[in-house]
Amino acid sequence: MRKANFCLYPFLTLICTLFAISCNSPGLPVDVILHSGKIITVDEKNTIAEAIAIKDGNFLAIGNNAEIRGSYHAKQTIDLKGLTVIPGIIEGHVHPISASTSEHFEEIPEVKSIAELLEWVAMQAEKKPEGSWINHPKFFATRLLEMRQPTLAELDEVAPDHPVFLDGSYGGMVNSAALSASGIFSSTSHPGFLKHPESGDLTGMIRRSAFEVLAMDRSEKLTGVDRLADLRELLLIYNQVGITSITAGSGSTRDLEAFKNLRENGQLTVRVYQNIGIPFDPSHSDQEMEQRLDALGYSTGTGDEWVKVGALKAMIDGGVLTGTAYLREPWGMGAREIYGITDPDYRGVLRIDQADLERMIRVAFGKGWKFTSHVTGGGGVDVLLNAIEKVAETFDVKDKRFSIIHGNFYNTEAIHKMQMLGVYADMQPAWFLKDADLLYKVLGEERMTTFHPYRSLFDAGIVVNGGSDHMVKLDSYKSINPFNPFLSMWSVITRQTEKGTVYNADQALTRMEALRMYTINNAFASFEEDIKGSIEPGKLADLAVLSQNFLTCHPDSIKVIKVIMTMVDGKMVYDNGTL
Repeated sequence: MRKANFCLYPFLTLICTLFAISCNSPGLPVDVILHSGKIITVDEKNTIAEAIAIKDGNFLAIGNNAEIRGSYHAKQTIDLKGLTVIPGIIEGHVHPISASTSEHFEEIPEVKSIAELLEWVAMQAEKKPEGSWINHPKFFATRLLEMRQPTLAELDEVAPDHPVFLDGSYGGMVNSAALSASGIFSSTSHPGFLKHPESGDLTGMIRRSAFEVLAMDRSEKLTGVDRLADLRELLLIYNQVGITSITAGSGSTRDLEAFKNLRENGQLTVRVYQNIGIPFDPSHSDQEMEQRLDALGYSTGTGDEWVKVGALKAMIDGGVLTGTAYLREPWGMGAREIYGITDPDYRGVLRIDQADLERMIRVAFGKGWKFTSHVTGGGGVDVLLNAIEKVAETFDVKDKRFSIIHGNFYNTEAIHKMQMLGVYADMQPAWFLKDADLLYKVLGEERMTTFHPYRSLFDAGIVVNGGSDHMVKLDSYKSINPFNPFLSMWSVITRQTEKGTVYNADQALTRMEALRMYTINNAFASFEEDIKGSIEPGKLADLAVLSQNFLTCHPDSIKVIKVIMTMVDGKMVYDNGTL
């Protein structure tokens, strides 16, 4: 008997130990608990919670402090100290591949006036050998204080012996040395080089069609290793402003492989929905279009929750900042000085007509693709919607969630068609912030009533997606275009431009609506609303902790909100050390 009692002692000790552990750490084991915060879940009821439990990369439970801390014990517990948590920001439109390398060799200057621009060009001319090109990779003169292009004479004076190219995506400016080096003279007949209407002299203003004529060195200067390192660094910068997912605006198989490479090496810190540039043009037959899509070997939705194929993207017109957007009416004489437009009937550049768009959409639909297109003018919006409407007579396109990238000008008729066809509005509030003042000057008050009408779109039930169109530079406020989501949300909430002007205040959104643009709405755009975009049980544990309460802070504090911590898949990818 004594021996039997002695043998029971280790067993009883183990029972007591387990009982003590269970008393001190009640509930089910999880990986992370965040508690004592203000958690904006963005669920259907706009629930505000206090605590979250995370397990295996997913939100397991959301509730008050007592519920979560009483039901679970965690390997890591984070006291939020009253700070606000939101779902991870889903950036609806960026160009990370090109943006990430844009400052690899040198910082791109932030020039705010003609004087600053000319000073930079002069400094470049002093540093570079004679005959070397001076190139600003993304320059919009309309964002200068003077809201005009530099003149040919101004550029020639500071760089007489260096070709200068100011690249504005769909238009630009060059100096005389660039024209001469490229074999372009006043006698040259090319629609991309603009001339003075009376003298016939070249003005230095050019359209996108002239870019390929410029005799610049376009050789590859970065290795694949360099590009991957730059891309990884940019994604970490995105994490610093709460971004946990992105839609890459346009790309190729090569871009997909870059993200997959980072993923395979454990270096991918944002989820990627990669739109693919359309691999054919209207000159191809339907059969040739189908063959080119088949050759890709993938379509919308191919991939997983980390890297997924997005929409097939076309390009319908140019840009509002270069006078090449296709408008509903002629640009008018207000555009002459700024854009060099002299034709009173000029409406912009229409790169694909409705009939060709219909063919392209039918082929894309038949191959399982979501279809989207870059379009910046109201006339282009109408062409795209008319084409989708025609295709919808034969196919049910509504479930495909087709979208308009940019769009900008949405009148009542366009909004109604979008509602009927289930078309999303992929918008960039930074364009309102940066460009509304200039466009009011050029187009006038009446035409600008349809510019970024967020309230009208929301009230019609249109899913509005928020993005930046980030193209170059790495600073979230100073980049082109600024990708800080809180700056953009501030703009749609206040309807203010960066000059402080308020336009069409009746089109403002509430704070929760603005937040939805950058969370759940963008999840809908990628068919991922069931796995991300809100903080709900079962969804991916992507979140951001903010320095201020987004819902109650002073309106002007929204644009300077800082991110304290960002988590992707339940793991910390950014932490500023506050908590």
